[in-house]
Amino acid sequence: MVSVFRWLVRLVALMIFAVILAATGGYYFASRSLPDYDEARTVAGITAPVEIVRDTADVPHIFGETDADTFFALGYAHAQDRLWQMLVARWTVQGRLSEVFGERTVKSDELMRRLDLYGLAVKSVTAQDDATRVALDAYARGVNAWIETVNSEARGRGAPELFLFPAEIAVWQPADSIALMKLFAFQETSQLQNEVMRARLSLLSADWADDLMPAVPGPPVAALPPYAALAPGLLPDPALHYAGDDEARDPLLAMRPRDIAGASNAWAAAPGRAAAGGALLANDPHMAFTAPAPFYLARLELASGGVIGATIPGVPAILAGRNEAFGWGIAASYADDQDLFLEELDPADASRYRTPEGWAPFETKKTIVTVKDAAPITLTLRWSANGPVLPGSHYDLQSVTPKGHVMALGWTGLSDADTSMSAAIALMRAKTINAALTAGAQQIAPALTVTLAEKSRVGMALFGVLPARDAHSQSQGRLPSPGWVTTNRWAGRLPAADNPRFLDPAGGIVGTTNGKLVDLYFPNHVSFDWGDSQRVQRWTRLMQEREVHSRESFIAAQLDTNATDARTILPLIGRDLWFTGEAAPEGTPERLRQKALDLLAAWDGDMNEHLPEPLIYAAWSQALQMRLIRDELGPLADAFHRVEPLFIERVYKDVGGAARWCDVMQSAPVESCTDIARLALDDALLDLTGRYGSKIESWRWGDAHEARQDHPTLGLAPFLGWIVNLRQSTSGGDHTLMRGMMGLDPAEPFLNMNGPVYRGVYDFADPDSSVFIISTGQSGHPLSRHYDDLSELWRRGDYVPMSLDPALARAAATGITRLTP
Repeated sequence: MVSVFRWLVRLVALMIFAVILAATGGYYFASRSLPDYDEARTVAGITAPVEIVRDTADVPHIFGETDADTFFALGYAHAQDRLWQMLVARWTVQGRLSEVFGERTVKSDELMRRLDLYGLAVKSVTAQDDATRVALDAYARGVNAWIETVNSEARGRGAPELFLFPAEIAVWQPADSIALMKLFAFQETSQLQNEVMRARLSLLSADWADDLMPAVPGPPVAALPPYAALAPGLLPDPALHYAGDDEARDPLLAMRPRDIAGASNAWAAAPGRAAAGGALLANDPHMAFTAPAPFYLARLELASGGVIGATIPGVPAILAGRNEAFGWGIAASYADDQDLFLEELDPADASRYRTPEGWAPFETKKTIVTVKDAAPITLTLRWSANGPVLPGSHYDLQSVTPKGHVMALGWTGLSDADTSMSAAIALMRAKTINAALTAGAQQIAPALTVTLAEKSRVGMALFGVLPARDAHSQSQGRLPSPGWVTTNRWAGRLPAADNPRFLDPAGGIVGTTNGKLVDLYFPNHVSFDWGDSQRVQRWTRLMQEREVHSRESFIAAQLDTNATDARTILPLIGRDLWFTGEAAPEGTPERLRQKALDLLAAWDGDMNEHLPEPLIYAAWSQALQMRLIRDELGPLADAFHRVEPLFIERVYKDVGGAARWCDVMQSAPVESCTDIARLALDDALLDLTGRYGSKIESWRWGDAHEARQDHPTLGLAPFLGWIVNLRQSTSGGDHTLMRGMMGLDPAEPFLNMNGPVYRGVYDFADPDSSVFIISTGQSGHPLSRHYDDLSELWRRGDYVPMSLDPALARAAATGITRLTP
């Protein structure tokens, strides 16, 4: 017995030693790819010495004697810190993810191959101006210089992920950077998904889309025909689940859910509305949270002067930032830059489709998708005159495509002469708003609302191409339309000079929260689908309650967590429930309901992470919307996972008879809206009690509303997920200025999944007092101390200095990389 015990002890000790040895070995090899920021290197591809000065936040301040050398060093720094992120993005847009990740990513690869974004990027290289081609070439040389260093010096393959997902690293090309811009543009628009959803609702009932996808208040929208009139023979299937968001929830894939494609805040104040006498600008683009963050902070010294702000790894441009004299902020414009076209197949020859002139052949070619650990897949790609043909398996297209037809996508980003990169490079060098407008005229996609500020004036303009639609279009771009009807087809593009712009506003303040930009009728409408109807109300109040603003008041507005929607909706849905009936016994559902209503009655709408009221409100509104729509929509209701305040407001104000949603169709009694509100509150409280216990006063919004910043590839691994994923308690909600979008994960419906991945506030009275931050850290290496060092500052609402002063950068340097030719 003693002998057996001794052997068991030895075996356990051996196993512990093996685990320690494996962990030590893993750490050693993974840490080999950590860059040394304080070294001197000789590299090919530059003409003079370059310095990369890293400050305490790991922001590289790059000083080169020529612009080409500076862009080289930016590529070098991007590759040092974010090589894996860059590689995954390139594989995504090339449609090659499955070579590394297997069958998980086949749908994404098929979509990218059919769109051919990478092929269009290759053709777009020659369309760039000379300065941009110089930047692209130099940047690619810098990326490749670091890759060469990794290969020649056994630097841990460049990223620890490459030990788990081994793949050859191809040299970086100028087209790769343009392709990443196209991928960014594609993920910033959701008009395709909106058309599919509106069509599905129209097939079920002609007026349901008006309630569930309501127009933002403004001029009336002309009546649309039922989708069945545009797609004859297509019948609705109420039992059909909406599949459009299934694959979009995987952060590794190119697709994004319908209602989170893009969002942002950006605003500016002219000197007359600024306390210090210089223009102010604030910007916080909203994107899906990941670790590392989508953006990377950098400062470049160019011949035109210093420029600092947010870059995307893989792209040699500051996309949001400032120079000494001028600053700009970007926001999703929600421009309607996509249309779906029904293409009727020739019954006698499916390789042809109907056009206004008769049957014509598709443009076709074959491509092979290589899949790790599976057989390769051969695809036949088809393009019509309207755009690439998409498979019915994507975006739920099969549910709105009649038999004998296919669906083609028209999108402004499908350009083989895309000069958006030239626009970005020129914008960095602009010193005035007028120069910025000239640069923005080259923008193709994404279509962005760009807020502009120089020291003495402010403005805002839409940068990007808008399609020229016929005033007699059958669907006005809101539904898939027959592609063979001439009036449905695009007639080129609208002139950039006609894009909306707002210069030198009389009130001294201009900005956007993704709300309605213009009140124009089709076809000059810009869009029917906008990203906000609530935040703008709070923003307007904050801007107008002060005569003058400061950097601090702009920061406070960025961090504001007051929910206008709660202050609007709660009085409507609770008006017949407040303070009714005698006090119920403790421990009963009625008593819990009374406690919840008492808390909400005294609540001011602040979605503070330490309070229970935001959690009760969020759960109640989600349960209410689902109770209102589940019986009518069936499984399709799952697609409306985020609360639409305008829908609930329409129902409880009975706008256009919308109160009919309160009656349960399958039941004999006629339910009132008060009945549904009470039942939904009970549903919500039952769910919350199961999750957080019965003591309602101890519930805490931040426990449910954690920001989920997960590593897209390693985050699903049981052990590694604890190391690479970041979870943080956060305030805010779907409709607060400090946005924290939720409802995307049915298992954890209140998680904060999408929000401000970058914040910047620029003060042109004292430009070097400007500040910025990203949501994680600069490094993409999980073992780096800069992997998450900015995340706690971001969570608390703190920032880091955004200075162009070289002396300040050197004084705070934690490392200087010196590159010599």
